[in-house]
Amino acid sequence: MSSITIPAREEHHPYMRPLSILRDLPAVADLIETCFSATMDSDGRRYVQDMRRAGNDNSFLKWANRVAETTSLPLTGYIWEQDHRIVGNVSLVPFKRNKHRLYLIANVAVHPDYRRRGIARILTERAMQHAREKNVQDIWLHVRADNSEAIHLYETLGFQERTRRTNWQASTDPRLDKLETDIAITSRQPRFWLTQNKWLSRLYPDALGWHANWNFSTLKPGFLNWMYLIFIDVNVRQWAATRKDSLLATLSWIPNGRGDGLFAAAGERSDPEALTALLLHARRDLHYSYPHIALEFPAGLFDDAIQAAGFKSLRTLIWMQAT
Repeated sequence: MSSITIPAREEHHPYMRPLSILRDLPAVADLIETCFSATMDSDGRRYVQDMRRAGNDNSFLKWANRVAETTSLPLTGYIWEQDHRIVGNVSLVPFKRNKHRLYLIANVAVHPDYRRRGIARILTERAMQHAREKNVQDIWLHVRADNSEAIHLYETLGFQERTRRTNWQASTDPRLDKLETDIAITSRQPRFWLTQNKWLSRLYPDALGWHANWNFSTLKPGFLNWMYLIFIDVNVRQWAATRKDSLLATLSWIPNGRGDGLFAAAGERSDPEALTALLLHARRDLHYSYPHIALEFPAGLFDDAIQAAGFKSLRTLIWMQAT
């Protein structure tokens, strides 16, 4: 087991202090935008905008100040304030699943003018120490796969890679041609559920369920589930790709208001063309709801098939856990 470096006491770093929700959020939003604007997707831009709005909402700030350590929002953390401005930040996001507590370290950002001074390391170490002061040993973070310097830093702090996942996006278009293939695209049949659920469990592992909140119970066939979806007004869509009545892959659409509710499922030996055909079908069929749709999927699995359906890779994240 790797050893974890615990830093010196906080007062040895006079520029570091705890995040103040009441006054720091707008400046932290500016810092995050400065550091990550070149690689920021639509969710990232929305996140920065929400942070700015929250920093100017007095009712939110009063509520957040009371629940910072219990809600899964980036309301706890540490900042590096030097030359009368915030130039470094780290956020701590608490999660709980099945009574198990853990922390996600996020928003590790240092202004370009202050890099290579060890600030990111000190802030990350302090975040790890904070988690252990709260008796939480399960600590996670994610980092872009192309950020080699950050990956090296986290490895030296005792983090190990657990998985890589890629975010894909494509526009919707009802005029797209169908794939010329012997693979048939139909509605998902109840008899496919057991296989589909097994594939989903492998591709969307429970180890990350605390963060993504994957809940596939809405995909389960049955009258009661159908009635429940009608009651909550959720229009789940499901398709299956078959060849001679043999299941090759499934694709599900669970609307969440943002366009990123696609969940693909396929076996290790499934024909990649089946996933391509399903994704093309979704691009045509969902045009009435969203101009763009997105898929998160394990990196390196069916990449060519997803690209063949017109999806572009937005980013690949490495999920790392402290050991």
